[in-house]
Amino acid sequence: MKKDNKQSKSPHSSEFGAKKRSATPRKGTFGKDQLPGNNSKKLYLGRGKDQKPIYEWSDEAPEKKKPSFKKPFSPIKPKAKFQPDEKKPEYSIKGMENKSKNKETDEIRLNKYIANAGICSRRDADKLIEGGEIKVNGQVTTSLGFKVQRGDKILYNGRTLNPEKPMYVLLNKPKDFITTTDDPFERKTVMQLVENACDERVFPVGRLDRNTTGLLLFTNDGELTESLAHPSNNIKKIYQVTLDKALTQKDADNILEGIELEDGATKVDDLQILSKDKTILGMEIHSGKNRIVRRIFAHFGYDVIALDRVTYAGLTKKDLPRGKYRFLTEKEVINLKYLRKQK
Repeated sequence: MKKDNKQSKSPHSSEFGAKKRSATPRKGTFGKDQLPGNNSKKLYLGRGKDQKPIYEWSDEAPEKKKPSFKKPFSPIKPKAKFQPDEKKPEYSIKGMENKSKNKETDEIRLNKYIANAGICSRRDADKLIEGGEIKVNGQVTTSLGFKVQRGDKILYNGRTLNPEKPMYVLLNKPKDFITTTDDPFERKTVMQLVENACDERVFPVGRLDRNTTGLLLFTNDGELTESLAHPSNNIKKIYQVTLDKALTQKDADNILEGIELEDGATKVDDLQILSKDKTILGMEIHSGKNRIVRRIFAHFGYDVIALDRVTYAGLTKKDLPRGKYRFLTEKEVINLKYLRKQK
């Protein structure tokens, strides 16, 4: 009898447990009695302004294979993003080739030699020379017009400089990576995302703050870096901005007319509304001031909850997924070097 009593209680206990679970479904799930029908499917509709996915249940939704999440997601892959058989580009742009690499008697200005080594721009190289930080064949040289031969030994901070091939890498930066070459707090940096791109040392051109996503250029071309960063060259940038509330027409007009911030006047070239609720905008701007887009909207009482740079100096994110990088084409490099002023 005891055995029979246990067996009779077991189904009842199991049924009670099932009812209890179905009565309080987990957040984001539905109990069986809540589904429209046995053949209903969960349909993904996209993401809301809070970036959370939106779903609905539909009897007509096609059957989809459920994704597998067996392995934990990691934003950083230890290996290169490109396939092993993909080759780095060999740029053959006029003025960039090393015509005299086999002639040690040919001369080159010292500041150009330093810039070609990926240390800095020619202008900054002049400062290093004047400051006595450069040695040529063991002797400190402070003459700005000094020329060196290909076989000379050039030292900076005790390190021998070697002119490297120019490299140009474009990254679609994800969130939570800071734009710096090194971080004392051991946070994730953008250098981790491009460390396998090439053997040459490349550096970010400009900055994107930690929570800003989008295009970030890396290169060892010091002259190009200086050119892109100089305000007089009016390098065009386009951002997609998501605000915490709808933008009023009055504030939009004031932004387009230009405003005065703590570090001077700021001009926006264009501003477009991209969503019906007027929280997603497109902004074109030339200013390279620090956190300029966020500060513009903060001036009018808005919080920027998402900021994505979709265009930089004519470069776009086409076919470049978030967190991935690619090399610039030769045509793109020519545009950057010789068509510096973006209109």
